[in-house]
Amino acid sequence: MTSSTPRRTVLAAALAAAGTAATATSAVAATADCDPSAALASAPGLAPAPVPGLVDNRFWSTYTDWRCGSAAGTRAVAGRRPGLVLDAPAGRTDYTDPHTGRTSPWEYATWTSPVHTPTVPATEVIASWNAHTPPGTWLQVELSGTYSDATATPWYVLGRWASGDGDIRRTSVDDQTDGRSTVWTDTFAIDDAASGLRLVSYRLRLTLYRTPGSALTPTVWRLGAMASDVPDRFTVPASAPGPARELIVPRYSQNTHVGQYPEYDNGGEAWCSPTSSQMIIEYWGRRPSAEQLAWVNPAFDDPQVCHAARYTYDHQYQGCGNWPFNAAYAATYPDMNAVVTRLRSLTELESLVLAGIPAITSQSFRTEELTGAGYGTAGHLMTVIGFTADGDIIANDPASPSNEAVRRIYRRREWENIWLRTKRYDANGKVRSGTGGVCYLYWPSRPTPTQHRALEALGLA
Repeated sequence: MTSSTPRRTVLAAALAAAGTAATATSAVAATADCDPSAALASAPGLAPAPVPGLVDNRFWSTYTDWRCGSAAGTRAVAGRRPGLVLDAPAGRTDYTDPHTGRTSPWEYATWTSPVHTPTVPATEVIASWNAHTPPGTWLQVELSGTYSDATATPWYVLGRWASGDGDIRRTSVDDQTDGRSTVWTDTFAIDDAASGLRLVSYRLRLTLYRTPGSALTPTVWRLGAMASDVPDRFTVPASAPGPARELIVPRYSQNTHVGQYPEYDNGGEAWCSPTSSQMIIEYWGRRPSAEQLAWVNPAFDDPQVCHAARYTYDHQYQGCGNWPFNAAYAATYPDMNAVVTRLRSLTELESLVLAGIPAITSQSFRTEELTGAGYGTAGHLMTVIGFTADGDIIANDPASPSNEAVRRIYRRREWENIWLRTKRYDANGKVRSGTGGVCYLYWPSRPTPTQHRALEALGLA
């Protein structure tokens, strides 16, 4: 449920066409290879303008994607799962880990994405990445963008990450602001959305690090972000129920781990995110090996949940609830994709479940707002695994006393509202934030055609 620190606040013009139609069409095709939104913006009349909406997803994952942008020492690799690797170092630097105090030298190389113009000028952006970092390597993800008044943001660090914890401590970076926008752990946010200021375009920069003189490299398969502008709302309109379906997903309780591993936030209510992640990872047939679990106390049940907590832990946030770190952990398993995004409606979530894709959702509520939960929370992750014939939500809720008690049915109207709203009242009557439909989605790199269509409809395929 809640983590050890409060959950962070969650809150270009078309260019004139020139030359012949053939020349314009060729230019659009070349631009579209690198960024479809830029192509639409650069050639009015050749394609309809993007339809404004609440959410925009843009992820780079193909061989063509990795050959676009600006590379300094990185190289695109083709194959069954295209990726980006460190080819030749662009430089060398020292990094002092703020959580160990250890200073070490690193070679590095960079890749910067093309400028992406989201279909929605954004108040928030959340990045995700899928990568493998063998021992002796790590990576950093940054964002820079342009505001609606044509001024620029600084480069913001959205995460320093490694799949292990032997070289650096994975960490978010606090105190990043220019007085107009701020990074709250893992979320870029406009400070005053009511001012009308928005982020109208952005780039992501990926820096890959390795031990000097080695041939090691991280491999990155997916990098991108969800940009959104969800209006302030205490309620959302009710949706009509869709078809019933329930997915068979393993059930794990976070509360059976109370007091375990204080260095990873002490189990219990702090472990809702990794517990939910582990359920979905195992739904897709992946799990840590006995060798990987050897470090866990053999007296503890479900050691894979402890493992997930350790390898999602953010040493700055001091908790396991960093959204992109959970997605990145899921993607360390073979042939798994994972992103953090927002869904615009419960209907979109139903389409995913109908296609066989469960989701991990983030919500906050008072005890009386969700019948049958038996608790209130300032921030909690649970796994949506299905819908009843009446449209009610079937959830694997890790905030349960035992694994057997994890499966819950929640009333559709109550659950829909607490998940999709952006404003709420706490138990003291104070206005607090809601997540506005945030969720984690994990799926295999070779989804079924039905799953591909469901993901494609969300801009995630």
